[in-house]
Amino acid sequence: MGACNVEPVFDHVGHFGRYQIFLYFICAFQNISCGIHYLASVFLTVSPRHICRPPGNMSQVLFRNISSWRSEDIWTLFSTGHEDRLVVQLQDGDIWELTKCHRFWRDNKSSLNYDYTGHKTSFPCSDGYMYDKSKWNSTVVTEWDLVCNREWFARLIQPIFMLGVLLGAVIFGYLSDRIGRRLVLWSTSLGMIFFGVAAGFTFDYYSFMAARFLLAMAAGGYLVVVFVYVTEFIGLKSRTWASIHMHSFFAIGAMVVALTGYLVRTWWIYQIVLSTMTVPFVLCCWMLPETLFWLVSEGRYEEAQQVVDTIAKWNGTSSCKLAELLSLDLNGPVGNKPTEVKKHNLLDLFYDWNIGTRTLTLWLIWFTGSLGFYSFSLNSVNLGGNEYLNLFLMGAVEIPAYVFVCVGMNSLGRRNILAFSLISTALICGVIMVIPNDYHIWSVGATMAGKFAIGAAFGLIYLYTAELYPTLVRSLAVGSGSMVCRVGSIVAPLCVSLSSVWIFMPQLLLGIVAFVSGVLTLMLPETLGKPLATTWEEAAKLDAAKDSSSGELLPTANSTALEEREVIHSEDAGLSE
Repeated sequence: MGACNVEPVFDHVGHFGRYQIFLYFICAFQNISCGIHYLASVFLTVSPRHICRPPGNMSQVLFRNISSWRSEDIWTLFSTGHEDRLVVQLQDGDIWELTKCHRFWRDNKSSLNYDYTGHKTSFPCSDGYMYDKSKWNSTVVTEWDLVCNREWFARLIQPIFMLGVLLGAVIFGYLSDRIGRRLVLWSTSLGMIFFGVAAGFTFDYYSFMAARFLLAMAAGGYLVVVFVYVTEFIGLKSRTWASIHMHSFFAIGAMVVALTGYLVRTWWIYQIVLSTMTVPFVLCCWMLPETLFWLVSEGRYEEAQQVVDTIAKWNGTSSCKLAELLSLDLNGPVGNKPTEVKKHNLLDLFYDWNIGTRTLTLWLIWFTGSLGFYSFSLNSVNLGGNEYLNLFLMGAVEIPAYVFVCVGMNSLGRRNILAFSLISTALICGVIMVIPNDYHIWSVGATMAGKFAIGAAFGLIYLYTAELYPTLVRSLAVGSGSMVCRVGSIVAPLCVSLSSVWIFMPQLLLGIVAFVSGVLTLMLPETLGKPLATTWEEAAKLDAAKDSSSGELLPTANSTALEEREVIHSEDAGLSE
């Protein structure tokens, strides 16, 4: 069956009327939940100060020259970055030296001294650990002792989650084409609340990871399909703006995580509270209709007509006969007759040397955008000062970044904004590295500037990629970039953990990759004001004309319509954070 252009429907019923606004904010609200679950691990996996637990009840605690009856009184005296130790005397008289990952039994029990030169025997921490509970009552780290030789279990929590996001995007992106967008939105939303709450009631590390993995699949699937759903309900005039600002609601999710983390300091309650954010959407999702694009593509014209009538009624406009519009489109000069579609694969993105170089450059930009986006957010708790305020500001600064993209990309050009954002990210990483550790406010301010810059790049790369390829591989190009993007999100938490090697290692790596990406972006052609390519020859001409003045021209109505139709049908591409 041939494709039908339903764009003229919005000229009759409204491009962004009351009905579309209603649907937009229902779906956008659920986007907040996606942002929540993507960044919930910031406080779930906090590793507080800890020491080995002795094999008995303590009667006296000694730290340097300070003596106490309780270990809780000593935590504030511990030095960050130093291997401090406690000397404790048990009720049976035994004296033990306790460190983060080891404990030593002293042969001499006659005196309780901090400095000891006699013989002592090393033992593993088989009785568990004692944790500083001044900030967090419990985290998954303290729940299952994910420290010392088990520390890597905690470091795998976020990468495994992002792997689930990748798998969910692929599976549900495919299903949305087969069974419809609405059913996928329903199922993934139910999955988010079910597996989110289930993660809070898990009894061991492995069941927690399984629940979080399934939660990630649901969240990744929703985030892919909701962008398609929203853009297919919004007319051409408002579509680009609306789709970019869906990211703003994801940013609000980060702010909600910060607020909830501040108010709830027990990990399983924190997890359940965050998961309840999905409840309002679940209660309203039954009101969501199927999209016109999908109904028409499946030949379900009567249902599509009902949707058109509903939109017109809500918007206070006159409805239109969908069959008449479709017949005009089908019999029009361009025609939409059934044709045999040739399937394309990844090798088509390396059509020739120039296109292949363009593909590799864009993949690097996708990777850099995701790496920087999550590195800045996940590392916010390590900046010093108030961890909750740091994360809140990392989310808040994204919103003006997307406004900057919407304004700048149509005046300064896609390439210029993207290159400026990436190179700015690199320079800001360099600035962060020279700020003294005690200057927390300066560090947070510089990190906010970095998040603003990388957020702008991340918000623009999807549209820019779609404009650089011809119609026959456009979805494939965006899809491949999105997959590389998710590789970046898997690597990001591992990159942040390198701060244990050197505190500025994450900024160094991100700065190098961002600078290289920004310089290579300047080699790409500008797409502002140019009609979308429909053939390889037209795509190649973008390189030939990238320095010409033709980029200053405004796009024609036909080219803009083609752009929007192509972009919104890239659901298999997996548009998401």
